[in-house]
Amino acid sequence: LLDEVGELPPEAQAKLLRVLQEGAVQPVGSDSAMKVDVRLLAATHVDLRRAVDEGRFREDLYYRLAVFPLTVPPLRGRLEDLPRLVEVLLEDQSGRTGRRGLRVGEAGLAALRAWRWPGNIRELSNVLERAAIIAEGPVLGPAELGMVAPTPTVGGSATLDEAQAAHIATALRRSAGRIYGPDGAAERLGMKPSTLQSRMKKLGIDRRAFER
Repeated sequence: LLDEVGELPPEAQAKLLRVLQEGAVQPVGSDSAMKVDVRLLAATHVDLRRAVDEGRFREDLYYRLAVFPLTVPPLRGRLEDLPRLVEVLLEDQSGRTGRRGLRVGEAGLAALRAWRWPGNIRELSNVLERAAIIAEGPVLGPAELGMVAPTPTVGGSATLDEAQAAHIATALRRSAGRIYGPDGAAERLGMKPSTLQSRMKKLGIDRRAFER
């Protein structure tokens, strides 16, 4: 599997083309080539046809790779897959988080469907891992996912700290963990960065959990 093949510099493109044409590689430190028989999968987020037209990708290499092209739509274009993706990601992360049996409730799924996911699966994975770490129960809702602040309900309401934590988490997630600068979390919240950092320390919020 060659990931992000569209980002290869010109000299690397030439070397890859030679390998595909000759079916051989020359190991580092060796004086002779070695025949290989492999099935190659290449992945990229780059529009290779456009890259060829713009002179950023070799046309001969493009046709060597584009034997059986598959186009995978971004996450926002296949939201019907969210429930299964969430299930698989939570199970995969359980070894790291130590949280097994977690699931996203209907309110949480609705919140996930409403987001545009500019970071695709990686962003979804980060959101779920953070939620798994902070959740107290087995069901992840909008508050745990950092999608919206908790809404008071009849017979009970979120504490002030819980509401503030969810609001800050939303801003941090949308700014990819950045506190300072334009579109940083502090600007989004209308706060001084130093004030936000102090509030985060009090609430036990780590901005690194939102980086991507």
